[in-house]
Amino acid sequence: MASDNQIFNAVASIESPLFVGRTLGELDAVKKVDRTMTGRINVELLLPTSHTSELLDQRLQKALQPHGRGADVDIEVMSDEAAMEWIARLRGMAGPPVGEPGSSTRVVAVASGKGGVGKSSVSCNLAVALVRAGKKVGIVDGDIWGFSVPRMLGVSQPPLLVAEAIIPPVSYGVKVMSMDYFVGDDKAVIWRGPMLHKAIEQFLKDVFWDNLDFLIVDMPPGTGDIAISMAQFLPRAQVLLVTTPQPTAQRVARRAALMAAEVDQQVIGIVENMSWFTADDGKKYELFGSGGGSALAEEVGVDLMTRIPLLPAMGRGADEGHPVAVAAPGSEAEQAFETLAGAVIDKRPRIRTNPALVIN
Repeated sequence: MASDNQIFNAVASIESPLFVGRTLGELDAVKKVDRTMTGRINVELLLPTSHTSELLDQRLQKALQPHGRGADVDIEVMSDEAAMEWIARLRGMAGPPVGEPGSSTRVVAVASGKGGVGKSSVSCNLAVALVRAGKKVGIVDGDIWGFSVPRMLGVSQPPLLVAEAIIPPVSYGVKVMSMDYFVGDDKAVIWRGPMLHKAIEQFLKDVFWDNLDFLIVDMPPGTGDIAISMAQFLPRAQVLLVTTPQPTAQRVARRAALMAAEVDQQVIGIVENMSWFTADDGKKYELFGSGGGSALAEEVGVDLMTRIPLLPAMGRGADEGHPVAVAAPGSEAEQAFETLAGAVIDKRPRIRTNPALVIN
């Protein structure tokens, strides 16, 4: 029979579903664990919010199943003062915030020169593929007007506010932040530059991302206000360009590469989306032409990291909140995103040549 100390350690080793990458022990969330005469285990947790999840309960039950006859969980909510001290300690453990000097988080901005090339789909599936590769990942839905990331990833809850820190919800292991949480379905975002700039600042500075390995930013199409704000807040971001096989899309995507050069950001590669469709007879059809990705890669002087096929199951999965790894496991598309994740991991950031760059 396990000792009380072993049972306590079993609870402390459970990963928090909300603070992904942190155990309950790291979070100082385990207040007390004891076993009753009937064999049940009582667990008392101290948390900054009353919000919990079915996943946390499942993890507790699984961890304690070998040691007793089920578990009863009681959650004590911290005072506001204690929560502020708690989040301050976590910020200290996490290191410099995303985009600040010394931050270990690699920022990858997924960009294009135009809409309709599948940029958001690439962003979401890349994020999930990086998680499956063992990385801690967050994603910012930077398309303030055309937000779609939460739906594509099946996010079912809004962010939480803990001591003025925004805690993003997690889906498929990815921390997700989007304007979608703050705008009703019957509202339009009619904002100009200053408000857009402030929204992006909040997404990056007020959100507690913790110690991410990667932050994926789903950029809006074009080179407008949001792209300029992102360049200011994330001067060391790497840029991944998405295009389709069409030469027209390739020429427009080139503008995003030109902007990256203007703000001294590093374009790390090209993704060609909707490259072909494989019919039931196994024959591949290039519905949107061919060569756009290769031509853009050659022009920009970077690698064509992957070509992603047009897969109906992938489109249905996005509508239903499932990444391709769930909607079409083992498919050509899933393999393409695994290849892309590996290529992104291998592209280490370069040292910026103009760290004092300011855009007016």
